[in-house]
Amino acid sequence: MSEILTGSWPLGWSVALFLLAGLLTVVGSVRLATLGDVLADRTGQGEALFGAVFFGLVASMSGIVMTAVSAADGHPDLAYSNAVGGIAAQTLAVVAADAAYRRVNLEHAAASLANLLFGCLLIGLLALALMASFSPDVTVLGVHPVSPVMVAFYWGGLRLIGGHARPMWVAVRTRDTVPDRPHAEEATRARRTRTLWGEFLAIAGAVLVGGWVVARAAETFVQVTGLAAGFVGAVLMGVVNALPETVTAIAAVRRGAVTLAIAAVVGGNCLDALNLVVGDLAYRGGSLFHAARTDQLFLTASALLMTTVLLGGLLVRQERGWLRLGFDGVTLILVYAATVAVLAF
Repeated sequence: MSEILTGSWPLGWSVALFLLAGLLTVVGSVRLATLGDVLADRTGQGEALFGAVFFGLVASMSGIVMTAVSAADGHPDLAYSNAVGGIAAQTLAVVAADAAYRRVNLEHAAASLANLLFGCLLIGLLALALMASFSPDVTVLGVHPVSPVMVAFYWGGLRLIGGHARPMWVAVRTRDTVPDRPHAEEATRARRTRTLWGEFLAIAGAVLVGGWVVARAAETFVQVTGLAAGFVGAVLMGVVNALPETVTAIAAVRRGAVTLAIAAVVGGNCLDALNLVVGDLAYRGGSLFHAARTDQLFLTASALLMTTVLLGGLLVRQERGWLRLGFDGVTLILVYAATVAVLAF
């Protein structure tokens, strides 16, 4: 049993378990989209805040476990690449959700001040991570000083986003804007809120176990195949890390919960940025930020660029655009494809 938990896995088993964990994540995420929409209405939190915080936390659990396991096993480059690579892959989930929402460009329909502010919060967190990588290599009790700063920055951002009852900026309402209103609960009306929370947390636990499996399988990929840790962490682990947000965003727009779709992606990205803090705590070889190599820093810059493009799309609110995706969707595809190409070669 201990060999399964800590030892190296055969490549065949690693591939099979990797794919199984990804499938489990997809199935669980479809159900999470429904539960998240209903609980957002029942708790009165709204799709943007609930999606970015509660759902974002659950969707990010697999990524948190991947980063922690990789860092604790002495693979800081894998841990860092997974966290930041997940952000890049998850931002691309907006394009998938936009393609599934055919009425109008998704960024136009999901106009929300909260989503814009979460994008700004993400840029700030990624900038702090970059500053840490270029700062003096200093740790306190094995943790870089920027780790608690990032947690405080995130907490302050949540207080700022949730504390404006009368915002000074609002999106112009159009006929295609979808307001965040409670939806009819035909399938869940008879079920108590406590029961729904229980199912929500149970699925979260399954996603968490899946994250551990993916991390252990990825370590085998690096050791056996000779693939670069940056590529495995950013692309293979990053894509699986992004599956909950991608599937949920698509499922949410099909339910008409367009604000939840954007919030799940951007809010989940903010929590993935905090994965770097988790990795820094788990890594015993010094600061995770200073263990970052060129590939990891390149990934961070790519995630910053993709977040900026997404914010531009939310501000411009293009109704119809290039290839029916909008300028931001096409640009996100190009940036991500170029990032993967650079990491592969």
